[in-house]
Amino acid sequence: MNKNVIDLFCGCGGLSEGFKLAGYNIIGGIDVNQDAINTFNHNFPEARGVCLDLINLTNEDILNDFQDYLKADVIIGGPPCQGFSSANRWQKELDDDRNKLFFEFVKFVDIIRPKVVLIENVRGIITSNNGAAKKRIYEIFEERGYKVTHKIMNSSEYGVPQKRVRNFFVMSQENFDFDKIQKTIGTTVYDSIGELYELESEELGKSEYLLEMEAKTSYQKYLRNSENKILNHEIKYPAEIVQERIKKVPQGGNWRDIPVEMFANARNNRHSSAYKRLDENDFSVTIDTGNSHSNYFHPIYNRIPTVREAARLQSFSDDFIFLGGRTSQYRQVGNAVPPLLSKAIANELKEVLKIE
Repeated sequence: MNKNVIDLFCGCGGLSEGFKLAGYNIIGGIDVNQDAINTFNHNFPEARGVCLDLINLTNEDILNDFQDYLKADVIIGGPPCQGFSSANRWQKELDDDRNKLFFEFVKFVDIIRPKVVLIENVRGIITSNNGAAKKRIYEIFEERGYKVTHKIMNSSEYGVPQKRVRNFFVMSQENFDFDKIQKTIGTTVYDSIGELYELESEELGKSEYLLEMEAKTSYQKYLRNSENKILNHEIKYPAEIVQERIKKVPQGGNWRDIPVEMFANARNNRHSSAYKRLDENDFSVTIDTGNSHSNYFHPIYNRIPTVREAARLQSFSDDFIFLGGRTSQYRQVGNAVPPLLSKAIANELKEVLKIE
């Protein structure tokens, strides 16, 4: 029998999509962003996504208003936990709004008592404040009888065409071994978005495109929907001066390849990701939440990747549709956990959940 999953701080549902691909039932999700919840509900029609600030929920609210969530076997999500420090304990912890949200996540765990809890966060959570946050998370869940482990994972080792490093905590009733997760090296930028190049010559601003050629690689076959339709692919070019700068940057290059006179202010302290052009033959850089402020550019065209191109580099298939304005869609994609990374974890969790 497939296990039921709820996703707290779910965003558009990247974590959930991975569990869905692995055969789990996604029954609910909560996030404070309405566009993200609209996207979640569109892509998980059998789930109930709710736009809500968790900090306003009481135990009674959960028991009365989220009865359908109480059958969850697994709770996943990305609660903020940067507020923990070595100086904070108990009441002081609760004075930090970020910790209040973390303990709202724990409130669901206390009421539902799931077999597995999965938390995703930035890798810095392991080392910041001498590892105080990591230690506190271990304490919180070990006190509740869970066995806790964690691992910093690079998505490019799990089938995603992108260098994206995140930390994951797993809390389970039986020992979980991250090292048993099956690895699959991600493909290239070109394999991910190269088949979309032909759409550049079509009318800009279209809401829907159609791919005429057959998918050639296993990753392209995974990405394609049954109708070969491409949505969320609004092609826009930046200001002329920005395009002129990007023209100077070769694949894999950055702002250092641009003549200094092309910038209004001479600077030598720009980050290496500034004006970064993606390399067709490599993994993508980490997909960010930016739109006009994004730092990375298309391998051959003098613009940032479209929402769909960014989503493909995140390992979202073309079936996954993003709702809301263009800026909101970029934010949803950039904040998401790559589904294929999530799927790899979800598959290995079947061992502790006794799923055949």
